[in-house]
Amino acid sequence: MRRTRNLIFLKDVAGLACTAFGGPQAHLAMMFRLLVHKRRYLTAAELLELQALCALLPGPTSTQTMTAIGFRLGGPNLAYLTLFVWCLPAVLIMTLAGLLLTHFDAALTGRLVQFVQPVAVGFVAFSAYRIAEKVIQTKTSVALMVASAMVAYFFQLPGVLPLLLLAGGAVTTLRYRKHAIVPDKKPIRVEWANGALWLGIFLLAAVLGHYTQLRPVRLFENFYRNGSLVFGGGQVLAPLLFAEFVEYKHYLTGPEFLSGLGLVQALPGPNFSFASYIGALAMRPLGGVGPQLLGAAVGAIGIFLPGTFLIFFIIRFWDGLRQYRVVKASLEGVNAVSAGLVCAAALLLYHPLPDRLLALPGSLAHWHLPLNPLLVGLTFLVLLWERIPSVVMVGVALLAGVLVP
Repeated sequence: MRRTRNLIFLKDVAGLACTAFGGPQAHLAMMFRLLVHKRRYLTAAELLELQALCALLPGPTSTQTMTAIGFRLGGPNLAYLTLFVWCLPAVLIMTLAGLLLTHFDAALTGRLVQFVQPVAVGFVAFSAYRIAEKVIQTKTSVALMVASAMVAYFFQLPGVLPLLLLAGGAVTTLRYRKHAIVPDKKPIRVEWANGALWLGIFLLAAVLGHYTQLRPVRLFENFYRNGSLVFGGGQVLAPLLFAEFVEYKHYLTGPEFLSGLGLVQALPGPNFSFASYIGALAMRPLGGVGPQLLGAAVGAIGIFLPGTFLIFFIIRFWDGLRQYRVVKASLEGVNAVSAGLVCAAALLLYHPLPDRLLALPGSLAHWHLPLNPLLVGLTFLVLLWERIPSVVMVGVALLAGVLVP
């Protein structure tokens, strides 16, 4: 029975990996719909807790969240399989893009995803609605949700997200006496293996990267270091990789970097898969497909591995930690801030969408309706109807991008 459930879960993860467009907040929206609302692998509050916990750590938030869910359901083995299945489609496509760079047309890519982008915003807006419905239950939560949404919207800085989560938790911690005392608390057992492994590889890679000229080793050190230190997701990672691999090391040209960045934004799955594209192009001087494939693999492993070690380290004692009233009280504020961040994400993702007008037929031809708000609203209503799977909606949006000039 458990094995069957794990296989179904991995199938669901594969479906999300092929349809979850729009970055971490859109990923959260689709996780919420499929894993919480439809499959009930975990509750809305549990998903928000895991997402907030991962947001406080460096690394790819949505990847760490998905890995943590796999760990909760089936332990380390299922977690590693979850990580592999979640990352594989985007990594393969970005590796292929690195091998066949000259065959990719940026204009064609933009046309293909022109309708996927507003659909992704609709997913995020629906996620904000569902999350608020589930976790906002007090005036304090409402205030924290609104305040965090406003701060995240007006101050788009890497450190804002973890600071907001910590501040929200601190506010509701003051009300810890309203929570019941958990009798017979289990002692917290911290297993240091994964934390020590993360730090050991970090130091070893730094030493080897300094003393060797082997490009695969240096690439691994570059990506492992960035994956260990970057907060805020792919949006923060991109300028760091540009500075290192384009401006400093000249492994890529500026247009090559921007072409890959545009492509990864158009793909489902984790944006950190961009590292496999850079790794493939960085190995071009060695000649042949083999070194480029090695570079792509090194890039993907280096960028995803540190975040995996960190979430494996934290998740093992998180359940013990959340037994305490102070921690439990803080989760109310963390969940409220998380809801606010999703609200802000819906607005922030909408703004970059280009203006498109829809001409009405017949005698109303002189009227033009804004297309993107219609698509966002239609997506929200279809999700509320709960009859059409997310993969079908994304597939229709992609097909429309092919057919509509």
